[in-house]
Amino acid sequence: MTGKIEGVIVLVLIILLLFGSKRIPELAKSIGASVKEVKNGFNGTSDDKTVAEADKKD
Repeated sequence: MTGKIEGVIVLVLIILLLFGSKRIPELAKSIGASVKEVKNGFNGTSDDKTVAEADKKD
């Protein structure tokens, strides 16, 4: 169990050194947006439809 925890800690430190503390939140935000897009693609929904519907109401 401790071997896994040590591995995770080392991985986090390497990522922190490579990207820096300022860049990590930006990366997390872009990854989250990408995951949301993929989920919407699988479900067949997109934000474009809601925008088009809102334009029709006006």
